[in-house]
Amino acid sequence: MEKISVIIPVYNIGPYLERCVKSVTSQSFRNLQIILVNDGSTDNSLQVCERLKKQDDRITIVSRGNQGSGYARNAGLTIATGDYVTFVDGDDYL
Repeated sequence: MEKISVIIPVYNIGPYLERCVKSVTSQSFRNLQIILVNDGSTDNSLQVCERLKKQDDRITIVSRGNQGSGYARNAGLTIATGDYVTFVDGDDYL
């Protein structure tokens, strides 16, 4: 079965992140790799990522210093294993 990698750059979006990730994990297509790239957040975003990872083993967290969303997306691409890749902004939901 094909797999989709969903890369979500995370930078100081603690209040929105759970809604975003839950909207991805609740999709009817289940074969997902969800990559949360913490880009040096200074709020509670990393803690939210860690909590969400405990709830769903399809989630992977990458933490790095702040370099911007483009670099965060590229960091996610380096570990993406899906047949397809998509990006979702952390303050959006599906």
